[in-house]
Amino acid sequence: MDREALDALTALWLQRWPGGPPVGHEIGAEHRDVWVRFHSLPESKRYPDDEGEYAVVLERHNTVLDELFDGSDVYVITPTWTSGPDVPDERPAGTHWQTRLQTDDPDPEFRTYCHVFVDRRTWRPGSLDELLRRVADEEVAGVIVADTVMRRLYHPYDGGADVYLTSPEERDRLRERHADWLSRHPQGW
Repeated sequence: MDREALDALTALWLQRWPGGPPVGHEIGAEHRDVWVRFHSLPESKRYPDDEGEYAVVLERHNTVLDELFDGSDVYVITPTWTSGPDVPDERPAGTHWQTRLQTDDPDPEFRTYCHVFVDRRTWRPGSLDELLRRVADEEVAGVIVADTVMRRLYHPYDGGADVYLTSPEERDRLRERHADWLSRHPQGW
């Protein structure tokens, strides 16, 4: 992607998802009306222990991703963090999109830089399995899969996925289809 396309993507992100950068766990609480969280293992177990549990994790991720993006192009947005502003040599797939200084730690010595990469590809079940396994193992964080107009976001994390949809009605339909994957917490956490 060239700089013009990346600038257009930034403008689209800011229009659709104001309140935070394109990093999964930083999507603002103001979008909770279109949010649902699914757990990736039965009984809200956080980490898979064997190949059978990895199969469950991948099946759940792929099921929802396919319902959201079936055969469409998607952006796979992957952040990585460093102690300095230079874009790292070891990086995720895609083009470097942006770098932000993380100022959430009050001590300047512990601040980090978040480098965000974006890759456009056609969604196919199984096409992100390697990345999803790394997310499940907490090796990668903050990933977002989004349609190319940024209307739907899928943020896998170690333990499940946060899904942001176009409307509360669409969220409710998806939540009902996968009710047995929901948290038992009253607020859906």
